[in-house]
Amino acid sequence: MNSRPRSNFISTSAIAHALESGDCLRNQRALSFSWSFASIELGPQSLNLLQSIIFLLSLGQRTVFTGLIHALGYIRPLGGDRFEISPEQSQSASFAAHLAIGDSIAVDGICLTAEKIASAGGFVATVSPETLRRTRLGQVDPARDRVNLEPSLRAGGKLGGHFVTGHIDSVGCLVESVRREQAWEMTFAPVSSLKEQWEGAIARYLVEKGSIAVNGISLTVADCSPDSRWFKVAVIPHTYAQTNLCDLQPGSWVNLESDILGKYVDKLLGSRKTHNGASEEVSLAFLAENGYL
Repeated sequence: MNSRPRSNFISTSAIAHALESGDCLRNQRALSFSWSFASIELGPQSLNLLQSIIFLLSLGQRTVFTGLIHALGYIRPLGGDRFEISPEQSQSASFAAHLAIGDSIAVDGICLTAEKIASAGGFVATVSPETLRRTRLGQVDPARDRVNLEPSLRAGGKLGGHFVTGHIDSVGCLVESVRREQAWEMTFAPVSSLKEQWEGAIARYLVEKGSIAVNGISLTVADCSPDSRWFKVAVIPHTYAQTNLCDLQPGSWVNLESDILGKYVDKLLGSRKTHNGASEEVSLAFLAENGYL
């Protein structure tokens, strides 16, 4: 007989509310956590872990995106570290309607702050040297390349993708894009000169059916190589047409952000110390023994 407590249901809107309020420690029983693409049965230890992750997020990550693109636009350098970002003309009115100074906007997945409201529904932002170094921003052609735009998640907003922080981990490049009957299959790999960055920040978090943000778009990893040297996503026609994925050519750089929940799991469960101080690797047997499975 299964002795596991009866599971409860918690929605992504409740998780979003917990993220905003920090009220993450109310339900201590096992539950079924409804995600946008999966339903995962969690034991009591996993529930505590999930609550801890969300609590840590609520303390240290006030700005969150969902990976659902609201508009396409262009970015224009103003000199130095300042850029002007403007939505396409057809989307300027809807995008500007809720734009205010101080707002956080994801630009190709990069979290930027609107320091000044510009004409045509755009804004001006300052970009740090670290952002220029770690992202494809310096590679964008302002006359040709479009960027994806998403305002940050507001309290009560829909969490349709996954938690995206707007902090890029690495860049990758498109290897190929193949049109299938129901989707575009797109394969990404590291930029040859930045393989170490990929291995440290992307490869360890690549899992089949896991989440990854590509140019700020919440996508599911359809497949990846055993050594995580490449991964593949299946992009539905709507997402392909409404984002700058349709502009990419083989060799095009993209911004990549690994799943924040995977990073917290890696940090919290990456290794354990035994009574004699030795490191104990986490295995399936360890997880089952301690109530995570």
